[in-house]
Amino acid sequence: MQSPTGYGKSEANKTDLANLAPAELEAFLQRLGKERYRARQIMKWIYRQGSRNIEEMTDLSKEFRGELAKIAFVGSPVVEEIQVSRDGTKKALLRLADGEAVETVLIREKNHWTICVSTQVGCAMDCAFCLTGTAGFRRNLDPSEIAGQVTALRFGTPEGPGIKNVVLMGMGEPLLNYDNTLKAIEIMTSDVGLGISKRRVTVSTCGIAPLIHKLGEEMSVNLALSLNAADDETRNRLMPINKKYPLSELMEVCHGYPMPQRRRITMEYILIGGVNDSAEDAEKLARLVRNVRCKFNLIAFNEHPGCDFKTSTPERITTFRDILVKHNYTAVLRKSKGRDILAACGQLRGDRLSARGIRSDCQGD
Repeated sequence: MQSPTGYGKSEANKTDLANLAPAELEAFLQRLGKERYRARQIMKWIYRQGSRNIEEMTDLSKEFRGELAKIAFVGSPVVEEIQVSRDGTKKALLRLADGEAVETVLIREKNHWTICVSTQVGCAMDCAFCLTGTAGFRRNLDPSEIAGQVTALRFGTPEGPGIKNVVLMGMGEPLLNYDNTLKAIEIMTSDVGLGISKRRVTVSTCGIAPLIHKLGEEMSVNLALSLNAADDETRNRLMPINKKYPLSELMEVCHGYPMPQRRRITMEYILIGGVNDSAEDAEKLARLVRNVRCKFNLIAFNEHPGCDFKTSTPERITTFRDILVKHNYTAVLRKSKGRDILAACGQLRGDRLSARGIRSDCQGD
């Protein structure tokens, strides 16, 4: 596990309790000669009360709290800034212990909020349409930094109690931080953790085929595949990972992805004008996924500085969607939210800290 290097000397050799899944916390406490149920008490303080201070955990004895504070701490990202879009979407900049930063998005739904969580600082996938990838890859996030984004906003914003859905679609490729991502999901979905139903957790991937299969075997969560093309030539141009895991391999692993009968894989498809948005592309796409239980989220490309791609026209988008519907697929045109604050799909950067002198290699937009 790659961990932050910026903890103070007082924490450098301590165990981050927020990095431990329930069974790991039980084992940690048993090695101290403590009862297993103490793990539930500690997790409830962290994830139900939002506590980051061991001294506040008053159902532990004062002696135990003092002993624990000498060898452990509770790590969590710190909310540095929140921007609010005209449509109500909120983008939070969260500072990590080593001075790096990630962005997390709160999206307003009808009766609740969805949180879009990052799993890496930056991204190494270099997708041609994505602003996030232009900043390069810095490091993986720890479980405490992934689940901690939810905790920080649940207890640090008025919208927090209304967070019901978690989508791992922020900065980074979740499956390339596989172990930490799964542990964070375990913490988020534990009844003594954040208590979020696995049915409300979605992992989005650009297509790491072997790990898609592994994810399905080890964790029953929703899967979203960032597809964006119906042929290898186009997808190679848009998403270099396709050269390693081409569409035939992706479709095979998606066909075998284990999930309850009524669930479907979400195919995310960004419509880029003149690149992948023709009627012919839609017909090829329908044929490509014919053996996969799936639905489509269609997203108009979000134009941003430094990228020559253009968004598709409303007419081409409608025609594209109608063709998929004709082939009996559910195809929803997902309205991009937060575009005016660079919070929409593929726009997260996490680089505004550079203006404050906090270390970041990213350049301003």
